[in-house]
Amino acid sequence: MSEPLTAPGEGFHPHLHDVSGPSATPLRARLHHVRADALDGDTAQTGGMRRFAAVSGRTVGSEKLWMGQTHVAPATSSSDHHHGESETAIYIVSGHPEFVFLDDSGERPEEIRLRTSPGDYIFVPPFVPHREENPDPAEEAVVVIARSTQEAIVVNLPGLYALPAEEA
Repeated sequence: MSEPLTAPGEGFHPHLHDVSGPSATPLRARLHHVRADALDGDTAQTGGMRRFAAVSGRTVGSEKLWMGQTHVAPATSSSDHHHGESETAIYIVSGHPEFVFLDDSGERPEEIRLRTSPGDYIFVPPFVPHREENPDPAEEAVVVIARSTQEAIVVNLPGLYALPAEEA
């Protein structure tokens, strides 16, 4: 287990031994190591949050997946938003972020607040408006995000409301 660490962007694919030339290891023919200090902050953003891409079409050539981190500062709420056609899975790394959405399955729409702890997971279906909040006055909340699209789709909204079927 004394293998050296790989440098950012390095990969290994055992059947590519004798291939030469500039396209010897195209993005989709090798593993990619994205170090924590090499996350890409040039991604779609929502007020009150900072998103950092680790795995995306741009960083590693993914076609069906986006993965990264989101940081929510203490005592902060994000803007209301949804992620278009993308399914989103969220893993809570630190802090106690809250996820807020509107449940309109009953007679009257009701705002639902999911309070989380480190180790918890959240699933956000496509086109579901929501927001993240960090009520803690001192601790930043950090989550890992995985999406079913290669880039971080973010559609900021003027409010938290259920989208009509024709918009979803």
